[in-house]
Amino acid sequence: MNATPENQRTLLDIADLDRRIAQAERARTQPAQGARITELVAIRQDQLRELTTLTGTRDDVRTELTRLESDVSVVEQRRNRDAERLAASTSSKDAQALEHELASLARRQSDLEDAELDVMGRLEEAEAAVAAQQALLATTTAEGSALTSQAKADVAAATDRGAELARDRAAVVATVPADLVAEYTRRAANSAGAALLTRGTCEGCRMVLPSTDLNDIRRAADELVVFCPECGCILVRTEESGLS
Repeated sequence: MNATPENQRTLLDIADLDRRIAQAERARTQPAQGARITELVAIRQDQLRELTTLTGTRDDVRTELTRLESDVSVVEQRRNRDAERLAASTSSKDAQALEHELASLARRQSDLEDAELDVMGRLEEAEAAVAAQQALLATTTAEGSALTSQAKADVAAATDRGAELARDRAAVVATVPADLVAEYTRRAANSAGAALLTRGTCEGCRMVLPSTDLNDIRRAADELVVFCPECGCILVRTEESGLS
């Protein structure tokens, strides 16, 4: 295959555009924030599960406190009732029984109030644990939201950049013969497609070519399209190729 040296050098522009297009596509489909966002999703799920557990514990303690408060209220009502009955009693036997019951109710109320204080302490701890977990969850959510917003902006920018590069590529490709572009495209599937030959080294695969191959390339006409014997890309020759 023959092509003017100018058209061969234009392949380098196409290869560079293809490299930049590939970078833009990676930025579009694999934003830099993606890994951290995925990590935060898993962290948030764990935090939500923990919050559910802590909230359940808090609610159980609240229920227990409500029950104790109700029991204390019942005991107080009974003490008040018995105190009124004692004040109105004219029977020493009834009075003695009421006094005994009042003493029993006083002990019961004291026990309930002690338990109430203990549960109130546990409730305070449970509410603090829930608040701390909610704050942790809020921090994770805020970071995830910020990263997601940034990722969306980066994806949009990469999409625009890819579209602009694609237009630039189409304009450059239009200046090169179709058969040369087809050959480049075929080889680009497995290599750089086209690369400079610099001081005997293929810039596509960074391999130093054997002297026998360099001699063959040295003897080839400028219009002849030559290929790297290592990676198969089109080798573009310049004064820096080391063929003189």
